[in-house]
Amino acid sequence: MSAGDPALFFSCHAFVCTNVRPEGHPRGSCARKNSVALRDYMKDKAKAMGLKGVRINAAGCLDRCELGPNVVLYPEGVWYTIKTEADVEDVLETHVKNGGRVARLMLKPEDGPKKS
Repeated sequence: MSAGDPALFFSCHAFVCTNVRPEGHPRGSCARKNSVALRDYMKDKAKAMGLKGVRINAAGCLDRCELGPNVVLYPEGVWYTIKTEADVEDVLETHVKNGGRVARLMLKPEDGPKKS
């Protein structure tokens, strides 16, 4: 943040890709890998955990479909691949609640397609 910026509206803003590509698309799509249900679970679990200032949103294509389902958390800009409800729970507990990182799920800039 820069001096003079307003306070963050959310302490954590999660964007979960729910993009749908055609069946058989060579890059795949997060929605065809259960991302909608995982997003819904993440919303419900965050609420059940009593996490305040957290917003879980659906996102369009995040352009890393091969690695999905993908979620990116702001304000840090940390990317994760989440494939199970247990992955969602690890991200919420370790990253969102406790400020740590879930190294086994993190995506690095060099993972996936080259940025254009």
